[in-house]
Amino acid sequence: MADSIRQRRIQEIEELRKLGIDPYPYRYERTHSSRDVHNAFDDVLKAGEVLENEKVSIAGRVMALRKHGKSIFFVLQDAYGPIQAYIRRNAVGEDKFRIFDRYVNIGDHVGVQGFPFKSKTGELTIFTENFEILCKSLRTLPEKWHGLKDKEIIYRQRYLDLISNRESFERFILRSKVIRFIREFLDARGFIEVETPILHSVTGGANARPFITHINVFDMDLYLRIAPELHLKRLIVGGFEKVYELGKNFRNEGISYKHNPEFTSVEIYQAYADYTDMMELTEEMIVSLVQEIFGTLKVKYQNVELDFTPPWRRIRMRDFIMERLNVDILEDPDEKLMEVLEDNGVEVEFRDRGHMIEKLWDLVEDGLTAPTFLLDHPVEISPLAKRHREDPRVTERFELIIFGREIANAFSELNDPLDQFERFKKQQALREAGDEEAQMFDRDFLRALEYGMPPTGGLGIGIDRLVMILTDSQSIRDVILFPLVRPEPGEVVRE
Repeated sequence: MADSIRQRRIQEIEELRKLGIDPYPYRYERTHSSRDVHNAFDDVLKAGEVLENEKVSIAGRVMALRKHGKSIFFVLQDAYGPIQAYIRRNAVGEDKFRIFDRYVNIGDHVGVQGFPFKSKTGELTIFTENFEILCKSLRTLPEKWHGLKDKEIIYRQRYLDLISNRESFERFILRSKVIRFIREFLDARGFIEVETPILHSVTGGANARPFITHINVFDMDLYLRIAPELHLKRLIVGGFEKVYELGKNFRNEGISYKHNPEFTSVEIYQAYADYTDMMELTEEMIVSLVQEIFGTLKVKYQNVELDFTPPWRRIRMRDFIMERLNVDILEDPDEKLMEVLEDNGVEVEFRDRGHMIEKLWDLVEDGLTAPTFLLDHPVEISPLAKRHREDPRVTERFELIIFGREIANAFSELNDPLDQFERFKKQQALREAGDEEAQMFDRDFLRALEYGMPPTGGLGIGIDRLVMILTDSQSIRDVILFPLVRPEPGEVVRE
């Protein structure tokens, strides 16, 4: 069926060209978007009223056609939404009407010149005095107005999802607004946006398995960055005092409702600050963002109301795990931690204390729903964070948890090069034991620290997960325009 429609439309294109009509012209002059038309005339016109002297030129994709013999109602959709149009044979002439009737299909792009009126049912409509075919489509749209429902097609062919699902289209408009808000918020507070390398010779800044690539000119392997952290801290060493980077990171890990191997974050570093300063910055920024978008600080996510009203709850990791699992991650021996994990059916590949603590946290993370700062992580799982000034067993670190998901991660940054050297050695030992997610020994970063990095607060926020919350999206793939999917058979052709 689809092939026959495609062949018929190819034939229509050939017929149009024989008539001297280019089905793919170079440009079109618009005077109004659909939004402009609605803003200008929705409240001006009443049902049945016409404004013949108000000329407009609009363009969009044909989303619906209703033919009534000598007249046709059709709907155009542009970036701002739908607008109805109407064409009548005695208004445009026999030849022009026949071309529209025969050659304009759902999915085509069309430009329309005319004037606004309201139909008897009160629908704002453009009366067509002239039109131009701007692009002929060869494929039919899915389900017309009902939207695309197949998640596999949505993620593989996002363009179809955007055409068919206005809700999805608006979700990505909101994502853009979130990113713009964050930039403006930070810029207004004196932060400078910078760009650091995507290709790294040594990975660092997070515990994650990297993607490996190869640079021919040096004949050596490189890694796609898992985080920009260590380069941004080099900039603090170099004299920058407030920097941020908003961009992509890559982690060669599994795919789930909250993980995509390619994701977006903003990382923020401020000299002469600590993790309490970054906590205040995080809370102020997200509270301001939620208020800006929704006009309220109470937001529904997956039918649960999230209250962003500050101050947010603060709880120590040790206390929360003790409350839920009755195990003390600072005092109890490794055997007790392992016993609790085994009782909960958790397998631990690497039985060092750090991995066990992380697995214990995974068991209880879902218990935090409202925005909560989880504080003071053990040193074993925080190789880049400064030891707590009151308890050297833990670090000055927090994670922002919302609906059981890590949204942000922040430290009082470790700036003692000797302590950092010892932490890197422990990470290197884990790598040698087979832990591909442990951090590499970054000697140049250590050299930078030896030149002196002032007290610094650092913060990373996962943009995709934050947008999930703000758009009530169940999966991270719903807020990434082109999430990673396995190619279809024959889709990738290699020589």
